[in-house]
Amino acid sequence: MAENHHTNTGAVGRAAARVDEGLRSHMLGVYNYMAAGVAFTGIVAYLISNMAVTTDPALAVATLGNGKLLTSFGKTLYSPPLSYILMFAPLAFVLLLSFGLHKLSIAATHMAFWAFAATMGVSISSIFLIYTGASITQIFFVTAAAFAGLSLWGYTTKKDISGWGSFLIMGVVGIIIAAIVNIWLQSGALQFAISSITVLVFAGLTAYDTQRIKDTYMVIRNDAAMVAKASVMGALSLYLDFINMFIALLQLFGSRD
Repeated sequence: MAENHHTNTGAVGRAAARVDEGLRSHMLGVYNYMAAGVAFTGIVAYLISNMAVTTDPALAVATLGNGKLLTSFGKTLYSPPLSYILMFAPLAFVLLLSFGLHKLSIAATHMAFWAFAATMGVSISSIFLIYTGASITQIFFVTAAAFAGLSLWGYTTKKDISGWGSFLIMGVVGIIIAAIVNIWLQSGALQFAISSITVLVFAGLTAYDTQRIKDTYMVIRNDAAMVAKASVMGALSLYLDFINMFIALLQLFGSRD
């Protein structure tokens, strides 16, 4: 009987160790994929911003308030209607991935993620025209440190924070509506409020999403195809948390060129 008990305990211990190892491997994959997406977005944003400006007055078709000269490509990119399309294009990708996940193959899910990261790069490329390089670098590392701390807390906390979800999603919807309204109002005070709330909401979402990714894995860990897709979706969630926090902090504390 005692021997049977020891055998059962050993089997349970080995199963738990396998789950822990699988979870660690899954989370590492999510973080690596998310980091690769952020890096790819940064490269695309930098390359696009370089194509949008020129130092040769003969090639310039417009001048920004800070004296930077825009090429015809830059003027087209940062003027309506294309600027508005680029502003909301990332949202279309998020909806496609969120609602089409079960229909998409693993390869299509990966392709959609990279297409999304590239689109986001084009969408945020204007930061290199507005803010100083040193400021962008500094805010990036501040965001990375904050993100790491919040995600670690979300991963290790024993507290169930799943109840935060609906409240935080309502916050995101509110931010999107306020941002659309501010396109017409052009209010500096409203923009400051939007950026401040965005930092708080996506800080909460970083912890919430990390715990949700962990909990989701525990439910689907025996379905390899779903785990592979969930890895991309988890990376997408954390990528959005990081990028939104970074842009909001840049708007609040970035030094303009």
